[in-house]
Amino acid sequence: VDDARTWGRVAAANAVSDVYAMGGRPLLALNLVGWNSEELSSDLLAEVLLGAQDIAAEAGFVIAGGHTVDDPEPKFGLAVVGEVHPDRVLTNAGFRPEDVLILSKPLGVGVTTTAIKRGDAPSELVAEVLDSMVRLNDDAARIAVKAGATGATDVTGFGLLGHLGRALVESSLDARLEVAAVAVPDGVRALAESGAIPGGSRRNLAWADERLDRGGIDELDVLVLADAQTSGGLLFGVADDKVDDVVEALEATGHRPSVIGQTTVGEGLITLG
Repeated sequence: VDDARTWGRVAAANAVSDVYAMGGRPLLALNLVGWNSEELSSDLLAEVLLGAQDIAAEAGFVIAGGHTVDDPEPKFGLAVVGEVHPDRVLTNAGFRPEDVLILSKPLGVGVTTTAIKRGDAPSELVAEVLDSMVRLNDDAARIAVKAGATGATDVTGFGLLGHLGRALVESSLDARLEVAAVAVPDGVRALAESGAIPGGSRRNLAWADERLDRGGIDELDVLVLADAQTSGGLLFGVADDKVDDVVEALEATGHRPSVIGQTTVGEGLITLG
């Protein structure tokens, strides 16, 4: 991301997502900054902090302060504190047999940002992915809780396969994923085919492969499922009779949801179809 304020917004949306993934609401946060003060101006840092404040204002939490250290490479994040009703906590161990799996945002962030770094990402795709990264998961969490979900995880650095795989192990379930149903922006697959695949995505797939039945799915499509996301969507499970209402509610709040599969009793196996 070339714009400092946008970078701050993405980082803040990514940080607060963990609270939403538990069905909670954020209360306060602390900025955590690594900054090369010899090469980067304080005005640039101010823009990053303004971006974080944009997200804090949108989400309704307070940035109470923070900590800054000298660092050759700029880094920014937040430690976020939130609250959740004890009877409505979403956890990655809370998925149930026969849950229909819903993903609230498209994949492809890692591929796109890798292409941005090498300078060949289409501008339309960049705009779509940036819009997705700064979108909060608050509406998705609210919709999931209202629909009776008990299991959820946000899809971030470990990709869809990594986060789902961990949730299935914790929930003692297997799942079948319909690969064609997973939303991916136009242009992502072509970029992946040209080599714009972050190293983290390959590591994600290496981990997931231990519990993965690829079902003859193309290697490139499997890599996209393992694509390392920043500020990705919520993945949660609901009963079959809730799916249409959930999809309608997500679309009404500007999301591009996918109904991607279903769980069964098991021990963490993902089957692709």
